[in-house]
Amino acid sequence: MAPAQLDRAVRAELKTLSKENADAVAKHLVMAGRLIDTDPALAHRHSLAAVRRAGRIGVVRETAAITAYATEDFALALRELRTYRRITGREDQLPLMVDSERGVGRPAAALELGRSVPRSSLEPPVQVALAIAMSGARLDLGQPELALGELQIPQLDPERAFSYSPALFDAYATVLEELGRSEEAEEWWQRSERAALALDQAAGDGDDVIEVFEEEVDEVEDHSATDSATDTPHAGTDE
Repeated sequence: MAPAQLDRAVRAELKTLSKENADAVAKHLVMAGRLIDTDPALAHRHSLAAVRRAGRIGVVRETAAITAYATEDFALALRELRTYRRITGREDQLPLMVDSERGVGRPAAALELGRSVPRSSLEPPVQVALAIAMSGARLDLGQPELALGELQIPQLDPERAFSYSPALFDAYATVLEELGRSEEAEEWWQRSERAALALDQAAGDGDDVIEVFEEEVDEVEDHSATDSATDTPHAGTDE
């Protein structure tokens, strides 16, 4: 639980606190990060302990929001995210805010919130996460065609894979399946799997972008073999 286990940028945010308090807050944040996948309720208790000690620190309120979301307390997550945005002026958690609005049963409000910030002002991974959240809100409203449109963004590129590509491809496949376009959905699920594999293989090489090539193959009697031969990913650097 050493404070040094925190990201350097997070530690920098805590420098406004006394050393004793900063160390205590850091330990709670470390534990929240460790536990969120296995025991989100306990992770949330650690985040609340950090809030009691350092409620005016952006990363502390952000952690409280993320852990509240993990426990499905969407109303609290939304309140904490609003506080985080007010403290920091940042919009990087806008997708989680949209999803939290969905969680409290307000998909129309989620769409309005998602449209309140110019997409171009967001980093590409945030744009993708927002598109996925907006698509989910459209599905909540029974609008699958519009849900598909929310995902048709420049990052939906089957020839290149970024860290966010598998989630985007999966979301696109899910909506296609909802529309009854099962064959297309299967193609995008396969692209997601291949992109994830290529990203894993390239992680050790330090590549940020992976090119995914769709290869044409001759038809053979074993169609399953044909399917596995297409969309073969190759690692490469995007120049």
